[in-house]
Amino acid sequence: MRIGHLAARTGLTTKTIRFYEDSGLLPPPPRTAGGYRDYPDAAVTRLAFVRDAQRAGLTLAEIRSVLTLRDDGHAPCGHITGLIHEHLTDIERRMADLAATRDALRRLADRAATTDPAACGADDICTIVNPAKP
Repeated sequence: MRIGHLAARTGLTTKTIRFYEDSGLLPPPPRTAGGYRDYPDAAVTRLAFVRDAQRAGLTLAEIRSVLTLRDDGHAPCGHITGLIHEHLTDIERRMADLAATRDALRRLADRAATTDPAACGADDICTIVNPAKP
């Protein structure tokens, strides 16, 4: 199938499909006598996997590693499981960091609500963020 038809079936743009091909996520298809790309039906499934894996947070390099395993005849289940756990751990760490940042901002907002700008000294930059030490 030509690239326009593949784009319509996958919901991707032709530019994205070419990018995936250039990035090694989609093997180069054979060409017609007229020089057009002639994608096999399996390209639809492969591109759906790439899209779904990206939505799950996998990087293109990680997706490529999964596809390489599959292309080499190996089931990538163990590899995917490891990647999922790495991403979950990273998300949990980032969520903890965001919660700590939220708590710090709430404390600053409380301090800002009770700060009198007239009480700021000439040497102070901002007593909300950096209160004077006794």
